[in-house]
Amino acid sequence: MRRRRAVATAGAVSAGLLVLSACDKPTAISTLTVGSSSVSSEATCGGRGEALKAADVTKCLQDKGVEEISVDPDETVRFGVDPEIADKGWTILMNGQPLTDPSTKTYRTIPGSVFFNAQYGAQGDSTLVSVKEGESNATGLWSFRLKKDA
Repeated sequence: MRRRRAVATAGAVSAGLLVLSACDKPTAISTLTVGSSSVSSEATCGGRGEALKAADVTKCLQDKGVEEISVDPDETVRFGVDPEIADKGWTILMNGQPLTDPSTKTYRTIPGSVFFNAQYGAQGDSTLVSVKEGESNATGLWSFRLKKDA
């Protein structure tokens, strides 16, 4: 009787470890903060160290199911990335176009007014902002939608 329990317990533990080993490791996190509000996200596309194809990047930048945050144009938008993203270099994209030069820092700030200024390619009261991992080839994208809060 005791041996059956031991075998059953060992089988349950083995099955549990097998299930856990089948899970994908989560990707690094990117966070946007405006005032006291923050949104965080795992990679919208990629984030596993392999270069993304240009077509995949284009498709990913059309993704509608991304985190949203309201931005008062007078506020500062703070971008934070995990060190593993920073180590590979990252760029902030606005509507798919580079807004900043690549950086290896884990934190950057940009005035909120930039995201709603036509001079920088903004259109209307909503802007898609992405963190692109990789200095030349994109290996991951973390996207967010900024909504103007006047």
